[in-house]
Amino acid sequence: MRVLVLALTLLLLGGCATTPTHIDDVCAVFDQKGGWFNNWYKAAKRSENEYGVPVAILMATIYKESGYQAHAKPPRTKLLGFIPWTRPSSAYGYPQALDGTWAWYQRETGHGGAKRDDFGDAVDFVGWYHYQSHVRNGIALNDAYHLYLAYYAGHGGYARGVWKSRPYMQRSARRAQDMASRYAVQLERCGR
Repeated sequence: MRVLVLALTLLLLGGCATTPTHIDDVCAVFDQKGGWFNNWYKAAKRSENEYGVPVAILMATIYKESGYQAHAKPPRTKLLGFIPWTRPSSAYGYPQALDGTWAWYQRETGHGGAKRDDFGDAVDFVGWYHYQSHVRNGIALNDAYHLYLAYYAGHGGYARGVWKSRPYMQRSARRAQDMASRYAVQLERCGR
């Protein structure tokens, strides 16, 4: 009996920490991460209901930030061109949220135990952050391009227009917008 319980536990939890395959298809991602305890679609839908940001935009943001890797971090810089050195920022997890921004989210929402490598917490953070972009910068909740620019540049950087002179930010935002559009079509196709 103990062996059976252990096997079932491992089976149920085994998919929790794995990165989904076929990440260009949001329906496939949700199918792979549709378990009882860690259901990504339900978590994304909760965030959409709470903050008004469409699931397609939430998922495209996480896709662009981490490729759905729970423990993603920016690559280390190199000392003398070849010795691994420090990381350029404290970005971490699914949302690639910085330490300070994550702490702000925890304080504001009362989610003190939230973790950046937990998908449910991460997708809630992304919805919350995009909602803050709406409140602070007047960005429509369905405007994937500008929401991503504010996510990338920060609320202050977005308001100052730093992205206007940084083509790489604009390219990243276009890629996020394109992915959100693709995801929206896929979500309709799979009836979510």
